[in-house]
Amino acid sequence: MSSESRSGRLLLVDGHAYAYRAFYAIRSMSSPTGRPTNALYGFIKMLQKMEGLLKPTHRLVVWDGGLAAERMAELPGYKSTRPPTPEALDEQFPQLQEWLGAAGWASLQVEGTEADDWIATYARRARDRHDSVVIASADKDFMQLVDDCIGLFNPNDKSDKVWTAADVVAKTGVQPAQVVDWLSLVGDSVDDIPGVAGVGPKTATDLLKRFGTIDALIQRAGELKSETQRNAVQSSAELLKRNQRMIRLKEDLAGGPELESLKPAALNLPALREMYARWGFRSMLAEVTAELEAIPAAPAPVSKTVPVPAAAPATPPSAPSTSPVQGNLF
Repeated sequence: MSSESRSGRLLLVDGHAYAYRAFYAIRSMSSPTGRPTNALYGFIKMLQKMEGLLKPTHRLVVWDGGLAAERMAELPGYKSTRPPTPEALDEQFPQLQEWLGAAGWASLQVEGTEADDWIATYARRARDRHDSVVIASADKDFMQLVDDCIGLFNPNDKSDKVWTAADVVAKTGVQPAQVVDWLSLVGDSVDDIPGVAGVGPKTATDLLKRFGTIDALIQRAGELKSETQRNAVQSSAELLKRNQRMIRLKEDLAGGPELESLKPAALNLPALREMYARWGFRSMLAEVTAELEAIPAAPAPVSKTVPVPAAAPATPPSAPSTSPVQGNLF
């Protein structure tokens, strides 16, 4: 993905994925009042690192708003075995949103919509106006979106590079355009989407290298030499079609903030200082305090001296005006 010729770079962050990653990476951390802050601290550090590395002109953190009704209708057991959110993580989400606002990051969560679909939608919108896009997530579903404009920043890759189509091929053996079919064959145990019996990643890659697509594989299943494999593919035609619908991300959701509103907003340094003090983040507090102290103080207002006229000769007291002047005018 070449960004040099493009006018902007949109960074899309899978919010829940990074919050979970931070929560489990730092096992024990709490504020001066004893509240958990491990996810907060790790999340902030990861986003700051990403911003420094990727230098986006626009950025958006996207959160899950629930499971898509269409996918639940297709497969009622979709994501059903995922454990509940740990209580110690759940109580940190409001503080994460508080920090994002003060740090100038745009954030989006829409009820009944999965973060993956919003990320796909914004990637498409930015690509359509010729911006480059970086999706920060380890979710393999996003490999289907990679092209000349869209890349992946995989937190599991310690090289900190942005994945291109070549990296997707190195990981899966197939092109990004084939990832939906590849995942449909293999299935996704994390999302409780079953694949074809007996078909693992290597076999799925071999089948797609030979046949190109699932449609062609189903039509030409009779060419498979292995009777077990042939029967498995032929008996899984409906499952494969359903998996394609489940795994293919939506790129056409309506609504959401305009792309131009995703430019970084100004830091609210006083708010950040208050947060870091409350959470006990001493190094971050020192940094933001130094920034505040480096801001030149506003000059004191200059008072104007109005000359006082000489006192007039004393005159007899008169009745007060019916419309007295109330105090000084200057």
